[in-house]
Amino acid sequence: MAAPAAQNAQDGAAAPDTAVSRIVIENCAVATVDSADTEHASGHLVVAGNRIESVGPGPAPAGLTGVVRRIDGTGHLATPGLVNTHHHFYQWLTRGLAQDAGLFDWLVALYPTWSRIDEEMVYAAARGSLGMMVRGGVTTAMDHHYVFPRGSGDLLGAEIRAARELGVRFSPTRGSMDRGESDGGLPPDFAVETTEDALIATEAAINTHHDPSFDSMLRIGVAPCSPFSVSTALLREAAELARRKGVRLHTHGSETVEEEQFCHELFGMGPTDYFESTGWLGDDVWMAHCVHMNDSDIAAFARTGTGVAHCPSSNARLAAGTARVPDLLAAGVPVGLGVDGTASNESGELHTELRNALLIHRLAGGERAMNARQALRLGTYGGAQVLGRAAETGSLEPGKLADLVLWKLDGIGHSSIADPVAALVFGAAAPVTLSLVNGRPVVEDSRLTNADEDDIARHARTEARRLARIAAAD
Repeated sequence: MAAPAAQNAQDGAAAPDTAVSRIVIENCAVATVDSADTEHASGHLVVAGNRIESVGPGPAPAGLTGVVRRIDGTGHLATPGLVNTHHHFYQWLTRGLAQDAGLFDWLVALYPTWSRIDEEMVYAAARGSLGMMVRGGVTTAMDHHYVFPRGSGDLLGAEIRAARELGVRFSPTRGSMDRGESDGGLPPDFAVETTEDALIATEAAINTHHDPSFDSMLRIGVAPCSPFSVSTALLREAAELARRKGVRLHTHGSETVEEEQFCHELFGMGPTDYFESTGWLGDDVWMAHCVHMNDSDIAAFARTGTGVAHCPSSNARLAAGTARVPDLLAAGVPVGLGVDGTASNESGELHTELRNALLIHRLAGGERAMNARQALRLGTYGGAQVLGRAAETGSLEPGKLADLVLWKLDGIGHSSIADPVAALVFGAAAPVTLSLVNGRPVVEDSRLTNADEDDIARHARTEARRLARIAAAD
């Protein structure tokens, strides 16, 4: 595999390769989300193969060879592709249920239905979840799948197949639960695995699917579900497995006050201290939610480089609370955005989370708690940091992978907002004129290029109704 193209620090261009095909985008506003937050009111991008070759102000360099497409980006903003850091695809089939429940009651209501999923259902749900995100500017998706009913087929493989078909970069995690009700956990016993089975299946998933290369389209993570559904032994052994295999670790952490109470009652300490005692803090770890954290918890995350997947809409939907994201960022904790499962965030979109994060944190912390550019960074570079891919994606810089989005901002919803980043974050959900993943179009004019959206909708509806019938019959 080739190394990233050499960067020219003076003109923001990588050394040209005359043998590759190029896409040129000009006349658009550009928000690079690089370390200096460089922006261009009217700039260009040159994509060579699957890499960004040049980004800067004004038109593209003259004399480029191999140009297969030239795009006039007038009225548009180019940004890095959005990076989703937490999701549960299978929940696409159970949207709109348990509408007025907090997390624990919501889980108790839905676990019996989720324990009836099978491979075809998960494939349909993954297509729906991925299709909605990709159409809205997501170029790197993540999923945390932890429900594996016996005899249900290859559920992780179904998700991987859906992601490959849509052309999105994918970081699924092989989740697990081994603490059922009879062991003091929350999920019913029939919804959990044995510790040994979970570890064997997780290692098999890594061996079969994980690709650590720079331009990898598929990386596997290790992801026991949560402190109230996983034994201490599984947490410890999963961390050892992940580090032996060189992959990242993910779980839910500090989501609710009930979780805090659960950890104190069962382990004699709060969630962060418990995770640290089991080897679950480190720069190869990220946790979803992290709502109820004190100063000591934040300091521990900062000290160890542990990342956070911030899910503002899901936290609001389940009334979990407001995460201390401004404090986490000030402490140097890596933070990205997550859709979370669509049974707790029915919109299923990440670009709306930019706006929701900004508004929620201003509501909690005042008008300077978060600005538009910080929100955009959460959804792009911050997410790439959390997934361990900041050297490859998350910003528009020469040598990085060509994962980028061209947002249309000259329509009725945005044309009167002079600042394009403010238009994207404060305004209505912006249409995506073009989204590239690895240099290939996955969205054109707000439609998926690699899948039939009507077919995705029909298939998801059919499988959602089948799941509901099966669950009702039990």
